[in-house]
Amino acid sequence: MKFILSIVFVFILTSYSFSQDNTGRVIPNINIKTLQGQHTNTSVIENDGKPIILAFWASWCRPCIQELSAIAEVYDEWQEETGVKLVAVATDDARTVRNVMPLINSRAWDYEFYLDDNSDFRRAMGVNLLPHTFILNGNREVYQQFTAFGEGGEVKLIEAVKEILEKENKKE
Repeated sequence: MKFILSIVFVFILTSYSFSQDNTGRVIPNINIKTLQGQHTNTSVIENDGKPIILAFWASWCRPCIQELSAIAEVYDEWQEETGVKLVAVATDDARTVRNVMPLINSRAWDYEFYLDDNSDFRRAMGVNLLPHTFILNGNREVYQQFTAFGEGGEVKLIEAVKEILEKENKKE
C-alpha cells in the first residue's frame, strides 16, 4: 500500500511541477483538425489580444462535460464582461471521435472547437489528465492552468481571466 501511495505522490508531484513550466509559455504551433475534419494549425487560436480559455476535454470524460456545461450557463456574461473566448480541444481518438459532434450539438455549446485526435497538441501542452484547462493572455501565453473540475470551478477560471485584464490595464 505504501508503494502505491508513493507512486501516486510522485505522479502528482511530477504532473504539478511539469505544469508549472507552462506558465508564460506561448502555446506551440501544432497541426489539429476542425470538427469537419479539415487540417489547421493552433496558430488560428486567437482572440484579438483578449484572454482565451483553452479547454482540453473528451466526450467520455464526465468532469469535462460538467466543466463545459457549467461555463455555458455563464459564457455570454463572461464574453460581454471580459471579451474572453473559450476554445475546446477534443482529445477523443478514433474509437470515440464520432461522439464529439453529437455531444456538442445536444448541449448547444457555443464555443470554438477543434480535434486533437493524434494527441500532438495534448502532448505539447503537457496534458496528462482531463479536463485540463489553460487560461491564456492576449499574447497566447499560458497564465494559469487547472487540472480538474468540481462544482463552482468555473469561478476560478473567470477570476484568472479578470486577473489578466487587471494586469493589462495596469500596464497602460
